[in-house]
Amino acid sequence: MCALLSVRDLSVSYRSPSDGAAVPAVRGVSLEVHPGSMTCVVGESGSGKSTTALASVGLLPPPARVDAGSIWLGGREVTGYTEKQWRALRGTTVGLVPQDPHNSLNPLKTIGASVAEPLAMRGRDTSGVIDLLAAAGIDDPARRARQYPHELSGGLKQRALIAAALALEPELLIADEPTSALDVTVQKIILDLLDSVRRERGIGILFITHDLAVAGDRADRVVVMQRGRVQEEGLAATVLTEPRSE
Repeated sequence: MCALLSVRDLSVSYRSPSDGAAVPAVRGVSLEVHPGSMTCVVGESGSGKSTTALASVGLLPPPARVDAGSIWLGGREVTGYTEKQWRALRGTTVGLVPQDPHNSLNPLKTIGASVAEPLAMRGRDTSGVIDLLAAAGIDDPARRARQYPHELSGGLKQRALIAAALALEPELLIADEPTSALDVTVQKIILDLLDSVRRERGIGILFITHDLAVAGDRADRVVVMQRGRVQEEGLAATVLTEPRSE
């Protein structure tokens, strides 16, 4: 089965603001995500896991650049894509669930308007917003659609962000620590929702986390990163119960 996402020997560096020297962030990282599966990238802060995720959707900040390797989405190499080409892929082929629900929604827009935005930007019908909110497990979605972010809990905001990420029916979701700002009970609700999405829609998920317990409980495959390199990679049960390194 063709991988939805294939990252091959990826190396990324950041430019030093003082002298422009290259500071390595990711070195030789390879991973894959297949339809209906979840691959978890696990690592401490600074391990390169979020840089890998950002590179996978063409969202590296300007000081960073891909030095080597390749990125493939749905069998197409996208490594050298322009921002215009990436914009065409984001939402339709790949959706992004951000880390912090409290700062990721426009405070001046209703929840319904935020979820409708990716549809409206592409001239799509926005009448299904209520259904999208309901599919994301939001209670009384018609009322919630009229509310503003400050009126919602962190868990409901994250559900709304997942609804927005699913609006254009992507094949792949990249979730960059989407539960790190939530309490344990709400974390489980969001993780259950993501599990449901991938089972029912066949979506592949690249899940970035620092939490080994989440990876062990939810992932099909696990990639353990440290200091910008992959230390372990394989089936979750094998990597977490029979690690090759400490």
